[in-house]
Amino acid sequence: MANNKEKTYWPHMILGFFFLGITLGYWTVKTASNMPVQESNDYMMKYQSADMNINDIMEKKIAFDKEYMIELIGKETMEVPDNVNSNKVQMDPVKLSKGLNEFTYMVIKNNGSVVSDANVSFLLTRPHTRADDFVVDSVPYGSGEYIIKDINITKPGRYTLQLRAKVGDAIGYSEIPAYLR
Repeated sequence: MANNKEKTYWPHMILGFFFLGITLGYWTVKTASNMPVQESNDYMMKYQSADMNINDIMEKKIAFDKEYMIELIGKETMEVPDNVNSNKVQMDPVKLSKGLNEFTYMVIKNNGSVVSDANVSFLLTRPHTRADDFVVDSVPYGSGEYIIKDINITKPGRYTLQLRAKVGDAIGYSEIPAYLR
């Protein structure tokens, strides 16, 4: 009989890697389940609705853009330096004030006349959460403008001002970045 006094540790290594794999798998699942998932609200609707109806949405948006424009008036913007690592031109964000804010929009035909019979809705949202959303389903019209009043903003950070205007079958969208220091 051969006297084999050398010990092999490969069974212990296999068990160690097995338990390490189980531990890392558990850690991955636990970490992923604790991360909040927020739905996108592009086009002021749930992602699933926008995805299923994107062709119809784009046709109505193109029809709107041919005849009308949406303008945010009377708001100061912040000058942000361009991102040298991106080719995408970014708009300067609207400067928000802490406390009550007011937003004034105009829906204008391409010939310069103001549209008074548009069905306008407004959404103030944060880019990565829907917890702080403020929605106005029907924005009132007065003296040539659509005015959204008494929006209380307290948390500093990035926001997005979204407006949807429906005139007949055409629907237009405006999405403007905003920031509160």
